[in-house]
Amino acid sequence: MVNPPALHALLADLVRIPSPNPPGDTHAIAAYLAERLAAHQPAKVAPPQKPEAPSVIARLGRGEPVIMFHAHIDTVPVAEDEANHWRVDPYSAAVIDNRLYGKGSIDDKAPLAAMLHVFELVAQRADSLRGSLVLCGAAEEEVGGQLGTRWLAENGHLPPSDFIVVGEQTANRAATASKGVLRATVRATGRSVHATNPDRGVNAITAMSRAVLALEQYHHELRKRTHPLAGHPTCNVGVIRGGSTANAVPDSCAAYLDRRLIPGEDPEAAKAELRAVIEAVDVAPAALSVGEFLVSMPFESKLESGLGRAFLAAVASEVGDYGPVGYLPGSDAKHLLGLMRGEMVIFGPGSYEVAHAFDEYTDLDELTQTARILWRFVEGVLF
Repeated sequence: MVNPPALHALLADLVRIPSPNPPGDTHAIAAYLAERLAAHQPAKVAPPQKPEAPSVIARLGRGEPVIMFHAHIDTVPVAEDEANHWRVDPYSAAVIDNRLYGKGSIDDKAPLAAMLHVFELVAQRADSLRGSLVLCGAAEEEVGGQLGTRWLAENGHLPPSDFIVVGEQTANRAATASKGVLRATVRATGRSVHATNPDRGVNAITAMSRAVLALEQYHHELRKRTHPLAGHPTCNVGVIRGGSTANAVPDSCAAYLDRRLIPGEDPEAAKAELRAVIEAVDVAPAALSVGEFLVSMPFESKLESGLGRAFLAAVASEVGDYGPVGYLPGSDAKHLLGLMRGEMVIFGPGSYEVAHAFDEYTDLDELTQTARILWRFVEGVLF
C-alpha cells in the first residue's frame, strides 16, 4: 500500500537535487534514481546524444502487458529575477501548509516520485507479476526531448508498450488528448540603404509587419476549428529578429512562430495553410517566405481497451468519474507515439499553471492521491 510519509520524503529528496535545463546536467538525479532502484532491479543509465544528460530506465517482470511509467527528470532553471520572489529556497523542499515548495516540485518531480514509489511497491511483489512494469526517468524534456525521450525511443532503449502513463500536471485526471506543435520561420528580404533616405531601400521589417498581421488574422480564423478536449488550434509569433542599427534600412527580418495542432489535423495541411497566408501578403518589392518546419505530432487515446478502462476506474475511485480531459502544454508523449502498442494517458497531480513559476509547489495530499491511483491501476492489471 502507498506510504504517504515515504512518498513525501522521496519527493523532497528529488527536489533537493537540482536538475535545471539549461544547462541540462542530470548526472546527480540520475545517479540517485539508479542507486535507489538498484535495491530492487538494476537500472540502466542511458546517455543520450548529449552525454551530460543521462536518463534512467528500469524494468520489473517480463512478458505482457507492458506498462510504462514515464516522467522527466530535468526542470526549468531558476531565472535570475525569479529567485528574489521565492518565499523559500527553491531547492529546500520546504513544507508549508501541506504544500512542498521547490523548483520542479510539480513539474515533473511529483509525478516521478509517485511513479518511483509505486514501482518500489511493485518490486516487493515482483515474483507475482503477470506482465512488465517499466519506469523511465527521461532527460531533456524541457528543451523538447529530441535528445532525451525521442533518442531513447528511436534507439531501442524503451520497449513497445500496451499502456503508457506520461507524468505531467492534470489534477489527477486522465488526459487523453494533447496538441502537437508545428514550428516555422518566416523570412522577409529587402534592400539596405542609409536611413537618411530610406525610400531608396526596401524595409524588411515593414514587410514582416504585414506578414505578422496576416498571421494574427489566421490565428483568429483557426478558432472555427475545435477539439472537445484539446480546444482550438493556434498560431503565435513569438520572436522577431531584424535589422542592425536604427540608421540603416534593414534588408532582412525573421519571425519564429508556433502553430499548435489539435488531434486530427494534418501537419502537411497546416504547412500549406501557412504558405498560403504568407504568399497572399503583398510586400513587393520585398519578398516573404516561410519554411524550416519542425513538427511534433498531437495525440489522442480513446481508453477503450481493458487497460484503458482499468485506468479510468482507478482515477474514478479517487477523484470521481469526471471522464477524460485534454492537456494543453507540450510533453514527451509526442516522442512515445511509435511505442504505443495500445493506449497512452498524460497524468499527474497539480496544474501546469503552477509549473515554471516562482513558489512552485506540490500539494502533498494530491501527490498521495496520484500514487494511490497508479497503485490501484497496476495492482489490478499486473497481479
